[in-house]
Amino acid sequence: MHTEYTITQFSTHAQGLTGWLATHRGLSVGHIFMQEEPNNRIKFLDAWVHPDHRREGIFRSLWEERWEYVLDKHPGHTAYAWCLPSSLPMLLDNGFTQGDVCVYVEREITADLSFCGPTVPITC
Repeated sequence: MHTEYTITQFSTHAQGLTGWLATHRGLSVGHIFMQEEPNNRIKFLDAWVHPDHRREGIFRSLWEERWEYVLDKHPGHTAYAWCLPSSLPMLLDNGFTQGDVCVYVEREITADLSFCGPTVPITC
């Protein structure tokens, strides 16, 4: 089932981010962000779609809204992103080149160096 949703652009003044929010019946079903950086660089950040609404084209729609925005507002800048392996094919299809691999790590903040294993699910 495909959800009817609306995409709205917004700014987070405290963090200096530009974002797009996908909503359905007043509830958030997805979002995507970007951050302008020095030297004409744009960092693509934090894309998320609610698990009940995945595989409905929401991520791609959010991506396209952001891409149209940067084409209009930031031509000639360089966009970059850290992504999950499942997102890599779409980025490569859109002309990005693959860089170094990044591995997620975490630990509880304690003085005990013997800590082993995450205490929360890893969802990135």
